[in-house]
Amino acid sequence: MVPLLNSIISRLRFKHMQLIIAIEDYGTLHKAAKAISISQPGATKLLNEIEESIGLKLFERTAKGIVPNEAGSCVTRYARLIFNDLSHMREEIVGIAEGAGGHIAVGCIMGAIPLLTRAIYDLRCDQPELTVEIFENNSANLLHKIDQGRIDFALCRVSSGQNILPYDNLGLSEEPLAIVANTAHPLLNCKNVSLAELADHPWVLYTSNTPMRQSIEYEMHKLGLEIIKHPVESSSAFSTIMLLQHDVNLLAVLPLDVAEFFVSKNLISLLDIKITSLMSKIGIVKRKDFNLTPTAHILIAKLYQNLGLAYDKSDWHRK
Repeated sequence: MVPLLNSIISRLRFKHMQLIIAIEDYGTLHKAAKAISISQPGATKLLNEIEESIGLKLFERTAKGIVPNEAGSCVTRYARLIFNDLSHMREEIVGIAEGAGGHIAVGCIMGAIPLLTRAIYDLRCDQPELTVEIFENNSANLLHKIDQGRIDFALCRVSSGQNILPYDNLGLSEEPLAIVANTAHPLLNCKNVSLAELADHPWVLYTSNTPMRQSIEYEMHKLGLEIIKHPVESSSAFSTIMLLQHDVNLLAVLPLDVAEFFVSKNLISLLDIKITSLMSKIGIVKRKDFNLTPTAHILIAKLYQNLGLAYDKSDWHRK
């Protein structure tokens, strides 16, 4: 039987939570103990206390090490949230005390990187002592990091197939797409190139069953063309650009803002072909019960400002 909340509060200490996070991170009790500077017997004692306090076994010993079971994953996730909130508390106090500095962790999908990096530049011009962590990934993985409390907020999407209840989401911008190629691609010298003429060329595409991939496949389907066969699959803009450098016949789909940056550096060229984007708006997404730090609000204000919009903290409460 799981004890009452007051019982858990009275028995669990921060060292307990620090240990279970370390166990999940390192996979062995020995390494976890070393990471938090206690002996292995001390770690064993703490783990027993944790499981007695919760009233459930939290970890299983396997051939690959000690791993959390379902209850253990739940407890570890909330332990991370607590430590993340404590970290934010300290950074905010430091910022208040020093009038500058602090720390912010932000997640971002590939298509929003140009927008985020402009805003971070603007913010660091005002607060040069600020430490910023950027986590680039797909929306699903960024939402997982939000769940774990590892990032303050993310520029990503919450799709209709996901549980949107744990999140607040401010819609920010659309993400138009572009077809790109090596600057020496033979079709760049042709006028009025159609999508049908591109179908037989080699492609590098975003991974299957993602909105960016579905957008180009939708355009092909509308024209009665076969879906592109045997593409190279990559979710990395850098990998895509490098592949285009090696193969002058290769084509790719990138978010327009990302593509225009590389075009400005003369690394790739845009083909004048429009693609209907099937992707929902990029949003600023945070955990519903999480209060953003003043620095996070300033960064969001910079994001809005670069889009010609005005940001108000109360926007979150209107959702």
